[in-house]
Amino acid sequence: MQPVLTPEEMGDADRRAVAAGTPVAVLMERAGRAVAWAVRAHLGRTYGVRAVIACGKGNNGGDGLVAARVLAGWGVRVEVLRIGTGLDSAHVARAVARADVAVDAMYGTGFRGALDGDARQFAEATATVGVPVVAVDVPSGVDGLTGAVTGVTVRADRTVTFAALKPGLLFEPGRSLAGAVTVADIGIAVDPPAGAPPTGCTGSSDVATWVPPRAPDAHKWASATYVVGGSAGMTGAPALTARAALHSGSGMVWCGVPGDAAAVAGGEVIAVALSAGPGGGLGEPAVEAVLADVGRFGALAVGPGLGRDPATLAAVRRLVLAAPVPVVLDADGLHAFAGDAAALRARSAPTVCTPHGGEYAALTGSAPGADRLAATRALAAASGAVVLLKGPGTVVADPTGRAAVCPLGSPALATAGTGDVLTGIVAAFLARGADAFGAAAAGAWVHAAAAEVAGHTVLVAGDLVGSVPVVLDSL
Repeated sequence: MQPVLTPEEMGDADRRAVAAGTPVAVLMERAGRAVAWAVRAHLGRTYGVRAVIACGKGNNGGDGLVAARVLAGWGVRVEVLRIGTGLDSAHVARAVARADVAVDAMYGTGFRGALDGDARQFAEATATVGVPVVAVDVPSGVDGLTGAVTGVTVRADRTVTFAALKPGLLFEPGRSLAGAVTVADIGIAVDPPAGAPPTGCTGSSDVATWVPPRAPDAHKWASATYVVGGSAGMTGAPALTARAALHSGSGMVWCGVPGDAAAVAGGEVIAVALSAGPGGGLGEPAVEAVLADVGRFGALAVGPGLGRDPATLAAVRRLVLAAPVPVVLDADGLHAFAGDAAALRARSAPTVCTPHGGEYAALTGSAPGADRLAATRALAAASGAVVLLKGPGTVVADPTGRAAVCPLGSPALATAGTGDVLTGIVAAFLARGADAFGAAAAGAWVHAAAAEVAGHTVLVAGDLVGSVPVVLDSL
């Protein structure tokens, strides 16, 4: 995975680099030159170019001053604005208006709060004029840890960050405000501090490593998935999960639903009628029926469309705790452990929980908050499960704290049923032999990549299913 360092971890890495013999001035020179090259690449020329560079008082501003010197040496007409010196607002507006490119070197990843004074004037001027902006490390006004913003913020077309990605560049709205992100190697080791769990950004090569290929002598039961879900009027969810599992490499998929299974029958999915309770949800006898067969399967997916009838939730809880195979717990199934995620520690096989923000709150008693990495890690530690926290900037974490952030995803996924498809993908990867962390992280990436392959912004969940094989083939 591509390394991701929090602002605190990046500060530690900076200090270690200096202690090992690399002077701060050398690091700043390398960073500033990387910014200058990014400006040059963005414009495609230097002749006749005007650049305005807003420099703060810290190291970020120092990087900007180096970039200004290098650009001037290439023939760029550079004007430097010293932020925090009481600049005249009309002067800032004029400087930005006549520039071909603006460089934001005001504040780094440690910034908190809202931009004011000169910094706010510069941010507002770049937005008003629409000049291309290259940001240094992180757009000023974006929280480098969470991606959160308060008030006016610089919107960059390109961001040059150093040594490693920062979380604030991967989570919204920071991700959208950063534009195209380039990681510049300036000679700083990117290992996290001793004892800190590693964080990475998932890429296609990681997915190809995490998802095992099917063996030459594979048979359909070698990667079988059992899906349990549905209730009266809610059979579409488990059907989507089952189809997604088939298209993600499961050789055999059973879909167990309470009552009449005709709604999920047809095609390659094997429909299984399970005992229904009085409210049309999962009945207690269904637990024994599933447990009698589930040992033949590589994974069990529980939750889509089950409903939240108390009897159903009790049956789900007993099924999940007794199942001897890897489980993906999603949707209504998560509510069976509301306020008691620690109970999942009693399971004998791996567990993947896939909550969105509301389901996370049901499990823990509070919303994830702005720090999605910390929230995901906390639930993983409490439950002993791998947690996949869905949303803009999906995060996967295991109980040790190892985490992966998915860099893909779009608002097109904010439609009914896409989470059910994700559950099927993750379950199929578990059934194929992936470990829980790899299955979850790979599943999140493939799910988001499938939305891009589907190729439009008004997709429905079913569109993802047919795109999954295209993504897997590309690996």
